[in-house]
Amino acid sequence: MSAQLLSTSEGATLILTLSNPEHRNALGPEIYAAGVEALSVAETSSEIKSVIITGEGDIFCAGGNLQRLIQNRQQAPEHQAQSIEGLHNWIETIRTFPKPVIAAVEGPAAGAGFSLALACDMIVAARNSVFLMAYSNIALSPDGGGSWSLSRSLPRQLAIELLMMGERIGAERLHQLGVVNRLSEPGQALGTALTMANLLNQKAHNALASIKELVNEADAASLNQQLALERDHFVKNLHHANAGIGISAFLNKEKPRFE
Repeated sequence: MSAQLLSTSEGATLILTLSNPEHRNALGPEIYAAGVEALSVAETSSEIKSVIITGEGDIFCAGGNLQRLIQNRQQAPEHQAQSIEGLHNWIETIRTFPKPVIAAVEGPAAGAGFSLALACDMIVAARNSVFLMAYSNIALSPDGGGSWSLSRSLPRQLAIELLMMGERIGAERLHQLGVVNRLSEPGQALGTALTMANLLNQKAHNALASIKELVNEADAASLNQQLALERDHFVKNLHHANAGIGISAFLNKEKPRFE
């Protein structure tokens, strides 16, 4: 069975499931392309307000398919570069996607699987799940933005340790460090993520899109630049219909129903 990205929905939440059981949900070009396509469709859908990425069964993702990497060693370097570009296109699509994306992690998230989880806006992980940047164990370096994400989420020394040592780190430790947002009991990561998604789905889509864009821009912006961006987004959102709905509902002690 070839690697697939299964697409289902639960209310206003799109669920993308990594499905490659023969290779522990390892990633591949088919999944990258399907991921980009699914998010492109979801971006323009008024019915989809959030996305969850998870793995089939009790495994999130084992990373890259090592058998495919062995085959790629026999081909021109450009072949592997093209494959990685496919992964990176998906990672960038997740980061710039204007709606919330949540990773629901059961079991191991290794290599590019760890990078994929880090690319999401939030991570829900089962208490017994484990994360590892396994690249150095097979004489490789990171891809999928793993080095970028970890260097911004953790102190430099800890990011270097995870990338160089290639050792497992548990979900509870990452939760303590602020990388994992919510812990769940084993088998309940998707359910916990859906609960979070349902709460997000009730909020104003335009405000959430602004928040994500502002956070994405903050790393590269000076304070002056970020203040200007915040001003522009605030003014735009104040004059959106949802601001009128939200402010009126708050003043009247009612639950808002955003457009």
